[in-house]
Amino acid sequence: MTLSEARNILGLKPDEDPRPHLPGLRLAREKIAEMVRTAPTEAIALRYQDNLVEFDRALAVIREHLESPPKEIPPEVAPIITPIAPEPETSAAADGGSTKSKRSLAPFVCLFLVLIAAAAGGLFYLKHLDEQEQLLREKVTRLNREGASYIENRRWADATEIYQQIETLEPDSKLVPIGRRSIEAGMLEEQKQFIGYWNGQAIAFFEADRWDDAESAARQILETYPDESEAAAMLEKISAARLAEERRQVLVEGRKQLEQRHWELAIQSAQSVLSEQPEDAEAKKLLADATAAQEKARINAAKARELFSLATQKDHGAYDQEILDLLREARALAPEDQEVATFLERMSSYSRTLRVPSEFSNPADALKQARDRDRVVIDEGTWKGPWIVNTAVELQGSGAETTIVECAGDESAAITLGPGANGARITGFTFRHNTVEAGDERYSAALVRGGEGDFADCKFQEASGHGLLVMEGGHAVVSRCKFTANGWDGIAVSGQGSLLEVKECEASANYGHGIESWDGAAMILTDNHCSNNSHNGVHASNGQSSVTMIGNELDGNREFGLVLDSAGSGRVVSNIMKGNLLGGLVVREAASGVRVAGNQALSNLGPGIVLEHGLGQEPYGTNISIENQGEAILTNANLSPNEEPPAKVPAADSSPE
Repeated sequence: MTLSEARNILGLKPDEDPRPHLPGLRLAREKIAEMVRTAPTEAIALRYQDNLVEFDRALAVIREHLESPPKEIPPEVAPIITPIAPEPETSAAADGGSTKSKRSLAPFVCLFLVLIAAAAGGLFYLKHLDEQEQLLREKVTRLNREGASYIENRRWADATEIYQQIETLEPDSKLVPIGRRSIEAGMLEEQKQFIGYWNGQAIAFFEADRWDDAESAARQILETYPDESEAAAMLEKISAARLAEERRQVLVEGRKQLEQRHWELAIQSAQSVLSEQPEDAEAKKLLADATAAQEKARINAAKARELFSLATQKDHGAYDQEILDLLREARALAPEDQEVATFLERMSSYSRTLRVPSEFSNPADALKQARDRDRVVIDEGTWKGPWIVNTAVELQGSGAETTIVECAGDESAAITLGPGANGARITGFTFRHNTVEAGDERYSAALVRGGEGDFADCKFQEASGHGLLVMEGGHAVVSRCKFTANGWDGIAVSGQGSLLEVKECEASANYGHGIESWDGAAMILTDNHCSNNSHNGVHASNGQSSVTMIGNELDGNREFGLVLDSAGSGRVVSNIMKGNLLGGLVVREAASGVRVAGNQALSNLGPGIVLEHGLGQEPYGTNISIENQGEAILTNANLSPNEEPPAKVPAADSSPE
């Protein structure tokens, strides 16, 4: 340490004599030592100790300077003194006392001035230390505020650096652990928010089947936090969902192949899924259905050949209704048999054949000219209704997929069979409305009004009202038809004397019931499938008329599979009610005359079987009710409605009497 640095530390001017200040500097040193002993923290004590060491070094430099011999000063030439005349002498008595007094006070004044100067030097140094301490506190406070701001703005690196600076300035500062804990808590909270947000996005996208977006959201997390388990699990779920969707698409295609009678392709689709997922229930069912259908087709083909042989034996080159019926049944059993198709065409030609559009420009004109047993053959295309049939003719389309009859929903039914149409037969058409009427009175896609007719291999869809309605004593036999997306029931029959026979048909996704009867109508249902309808699969309110149901499957409907509201007699046997929302089978007291046996209520979301108050459980003991979410058999149920539902009023079609 240089002399200049020592003077600066002790507060001495460059040319000031340090000797008068030594007592005060010693006092200052004792004060600093006292500060070391009484410091509140070890860090502050160490800082004061450093200052004390620096102070002692400065004092040592000053003492060394004072003890070193003075440098020799070259002698100067004494100036010539010119004698001055002596001043007048004063009396010794007058001056003697004054001189003695001045000499006696001078030492005290000098000592006082020295003490004052020394004290001033020590106080100056103490003030210097206080100023340094104050500056340090201000800097720490400013840095702490800056660090808090960085934490608030989530600038974790900057905040960490700030608290490192504070620790360097003041190692034992309580602000440092507090700040670092705030940084850790903030970073953890930010991580939770980040992960929570993207996990939420991934879940939402996954539930919406937006798997690419779900995967992107999960990877946002893993790019920042590679060990995050929930995001990794989401990627596994997405992968599994994609594989499941691929398998589902294979099964959907397999079902289409099954409907198109491509048995081998349907079997291959099922087996391709089972090779990866041996326990897949849908694939197992598709395989079973396709195998059973293939076997049934083989049996049907053999039976068709028997019918064909019988028809050829009876053929005498003239129209014969019995032969025609044999050939039609054979054709239905084996659509691919071209020999049967050719014979049917020839037998049908024995009666008069009216062709549209080669002979008649539109079906309405042909129907006006048709007589009983005439055949009207209509080529593929979309034809404008309504059609009115009042003779026992055969209407033959080129197939339900290609021959479509439609009209406006507020105009009429697309086809109406009047009272004179006893024995009419309609095959190979789709009947629908091309506009929707949502009023209280609605037209059906097809109407049998007092007449008698057969429908086979047709579709009834997108009607404002029912798909097919039989009323006013009409009689309809419906085979191998499909009823979908109709505004009310798929098939309906109403009124005393009306009879509906339905076999091997499908009624699905209708906004009412799949099949319904009311106001005393009778109904016979065999081997039908009613699914995913907005109300019940089948609702029978026949009054005293009979109901017969054998081998039907009623599943996935939003109310019950089957509701027997009322019937005077009949039998309901070997039907399956599965996976319906409110329950499987409901029997009300007014249907107690119906024999209900051997049915199965499986996996419904409500009770399996519901018996109204007044019905005993014993007559229904042969029915099976398992794996339902409600009770297997719910007895003594109160089924009285709180209010009557609005009646379904069919619009009055303009069919001839």
